[in-house]
Amino acid sequence: MLPITEQENPKTASIDAASTLEALRLINNEDKLVASAVEKVLPEIALATDQIAARLESGGRLFYVGTGTSGRLGVLDASELPPTFGVSYDLVQGVIAGGYDALYKATESSEDDREAGAEELKNRGINAKDAVVGIAASGRTPYTIGAVEYAGSIGCFTAAIVCNPESALTTIAEIAIVPVVGPEAITGSTRMKAGTAQKLVLNMISTVTMIRLGYVIGNRMTNMRSSNEKLKLRSRRILMAQTGMGDDQADELLKIAGGDLRIALVMFCGKAQRPAAERALKDSRYIVGAALEKLSNS
Repeated sequence: MLPITEQENPKTASIDAASTLEALRLINNEDKLVASAVEKVLPEIALATDQIAARLESGGRLFYVGTGTSGRLGVLDASELPPTFGVSYDLVQGVIAGGYDALYKATESSEDDREAGAEELKNRGINAKDAVVGIAASGRTPYTIGAVEYAGSIGCFTAAIVCNPESALTTIAEIAIVPVVGPEAITGSTRMKAGTAQKLVLNMISTVTMIRLGYVIGNRMTNMRSSNEKLKLRSRRILMAQTGMGDDQADELLKIAGGDLRIALVMFCGKAQRPAAERALKDSRYIVGAALEKLSNS
């Protein structure tokens, strides 16, 4: 029997004859099913997230592994975490079959090499402290299976995000996250519903992991990097909201802190000068709350 993601969808069988508006409505109706499918696997997402957070808190790293659309989504999620949460680019890494050239052109034949996924993880120095999430809509991609299999054999935590139940990848990962979104609007085009489901799950895993690690206070990204004008303004808003200070005071403090929101927050909330704030942050893995606790205990 064909995997669900490869089956034909009877609801869109005549989409080629539909008007533009009707074709869009058919696709939108299918997209509405994605959030519900993800909701059904929230317990598995929570279990995987707690395991990943524990690994990172103990000095490990997180690797997303995939091919094609799945691999691109993993690289996308990993690349957005450093500016958003101020973490190292090494902490969460996206591994895609065919390398980074595959981000903008098709190299799908590379997904059939089962050994290549494991070799790429070896090249990155993976060890038992790390966590690996295999992403594959079909759940049967050799490159991804090989990577997850190897990771598990050396003691890594492993999870899988797939859209077909009882696939090969679900049987080798410790936790399988399987949002079943059904057949695609265009037969086999898993960049659509399956890709959307994978993106939602990745957003949840990485965001809540960063929250568990202490990089968010309330719902504010207190460790963000102010690398452009938009983010500088956001840093000021966060500082003002967190401390109650006005525009001019926030601008002055950020100037003293070298534009670093983390330093500014620790200076103000910990009543510390910049050198003491920087030391506390460095000793606390740049987690604002932990740095403030360290200052209060010193």
